[in-house]
Amino acid sequence: AAFQPPEAIPYRLPDLSDTFASFKYRNACAISSLDLHAPFAPLCATRVAMLTAMSSGGRIGHDAPYMPRGCDMRWFTTEEACQILARFQKVIFVGDSMMRHALGSLNVLIRKDLGYGAVTDWNFSPDERRDCFCNQQFNVKSCSIQGIFKTEDVVKNDPSSLACPSGTVDLSNSPIVFRAAVEVIVRFPIPDDELSRFKAALGTVKPKKPYAFIFGHGLWNDLDLQATVDWLDTLLEATTSQQPHLGARGAFWPRLIITPNAAGRNKPDEWLVTQGNKALMIFEEAVALDARRRGIDSLGTWNMSAQSTKLDGVHADLRGNLIKAMMVLNWLNLLDVDSY
Repeated sequence: AAFQPPEAIPYRLPDLSDTFASFKYRNACAISSLDLHAPFAPLCATRVAMLTAMSSGGRIGHDAPYMPRGCDMRWFTTEEACQILARFQKVIFVGDSMMRHALGSLNVLIRKDLGYGAVTDWNFSPDERRDCFCNQQFNVKSCSIQGIFKTEDVVKNDPSSLACPSGTVDLSNSPIVFRAAVEVIVRFPIPDDELSRFKAALGTVKPKKPYAFIFGHGLWNDLDLQATVDWLDTLLEATTSQQPHLGARGAFWPRLIITPNAAGRNKPDEWLVTQGNKALMIFEEAVALDARRRGIDSLGTWNMSAQSTKLDGVHADLRGNLIKAMMVLNWLNLLDVDSY
């Protein structure tokens, strides 16, 4: 059947326009939100339906606009993204560079900056401003250490760049309204210092608003499913040791695991057997099953990224990461925060 236009309701109007029109460097980067997502009806009605649709969607052609399968997701404005993020005390990304890039893309959205929104541009040299611009913000070879690990750093060093209304995203000291950060924990067994850092980030006092956890793992352990499951279980146990209320039956504990991108043509040949597309697809399906047994939501990105640019055969460019960030926002938006 032919795709139907989005529902004629105010809630979906932003999906039909370029939400990047007012972003810094919009013309220089030449990226429109309409280049990234083609809206259609119906909109997914539930979180499960949304995750299924986003995991199984794709593109009609290389770097064509992405479309979920069966039902659509929203493409939120920056103002809407701020409102969604403000429902949570913390949004904690845990994992590898793909998780760091997802956080970086959220910063692009809430800073309204396509050119440097994902990186620490406040301390850039002229060479870094040239080499880490637009799509190259996610080039792990030249711009890895310049990525934003905590939105709190933006508040500290460049607060005027945040587009969220005052009081919505206050990431300094108490009272904390919303905080987004990535904990880079990539290997299993998890080193003691990394696990201690993760626990410290959680604290021991029950927050006034919920935490949301977004996990990403796989490539550093060569898509070893058992290593990923053990990695995840270790982090879950560490979380309940710090926040015991999350271990109670029926506790509101939003958790999402995101599996790796599809392999691109620039992926080194030595990884094409253990980390090639066949292995990645099998891993994505297996992780979804193990996550479900633990009450954890899962989001696959193989279909979304299969026909997209990967800078090094592994990492998506700015466009792919913005889609991934929007997927995360759609998941966050459908969580029943009122039950916390």
